[in-house]
Parts: sequence; structure tokens; C-alpha cells
Amino acid sequence: MELILLIGLQAAGKTTFYRQRFVESHAHISMDLLRNNSHPARRQAQLIEEALQAGQSIVVDNTNPAAEVRAPLIAQGKQHGYTIIGYYFQPDVAGSLKRNAGREGKAEVPPVAIYATRKKLQPPTYSEGFDALYSVRITEDGAFQVQPWIEEVTDGSQ
Repeated sequence: MELILLIGLQAAGKTTFYRQRFVESHAHISMDLLRNNSHPARRQAQLIEEALQAGQSIVVDNTNPAAEVRAPLIAQGKQHGYTIIGYYFQPDVAGSLKRNAGREGKAEVPPVAIYATRKKLQPPTYSEGFDALYSVRITEDGAFQVQPWIEEVTDGSQ
């Protein structure tokens, strides 16, 4: 069973990516689906726990911008013996702003939210507990280009 975290800016294509790749095999859990809930974070944790206990593979489709946001999700999945996979959507503020402008109603976020998330966005690392990581880019024709994650070495060696 897999717990997949989608990581990236609003309007980066995360939900479309889920629909193209995982809709048939993974439960979809997203804060966007909990907007009318008075405690969305708590409800999301409950939904994740229920899916984990049921043995369902899950995609958590949020911005998941920083290690401290991802840590409890990773720990929750590890407790149930899940494989933890991350898909990092390379930040493209201009592209996100353009896609966001095409959204309607509550799906559209204020542009400032995209800029604020960009400031918080941290690339994932294997040291967080991921079993697999991938980098995702949207090509000019709108397709998703997925590549295995290559971590930058920061130990000071050349």
C-alpha cells in the first residue's frame, strides 16, 4: 500500500496529475474537499487514518510545502507499514498564476497565496522518511514529465 504526498504550489497541476494517474487505485484526500468543514486539518487526519486502517492506497493532494507539514503524514503512513512516495511539482509561479486565473469560484485562490506558498516551499528529502521521490514538471503541451528525484549533496564535498 502507498501513501503518496503531492508537493507544490496551488494550481501546479497536482489534482489533474492525481486524476490522470491514481484515480482508479488511490483514495483522494485533499483540504480543498474539506473547505466547508470547521476543522479541516483534523478531518483530513481522520480520513487518512480511516483509509490506512482499511488498507487503501492514498494520495494526499495538498501543497504540503514544508518538512514539518509532511512529517506527521509520513509518520502516520509508516505506522501502518505503507510505502511513502513524494511527487514534487517544480515551482512555476507564472504557470500557477495562469492556471489559477482559469479557475472558477472557490477553486480560484488569491494570487498572494501562491506567492506565500512559494516562500515556504521546501523540496523533499529522503531523510524525511520517503521511500521514493519524483520531480514533476508540466511541459509546454500540458503533459506531465516525471523523473526520479536527484537529491543535492550538501555535505561540502566537491
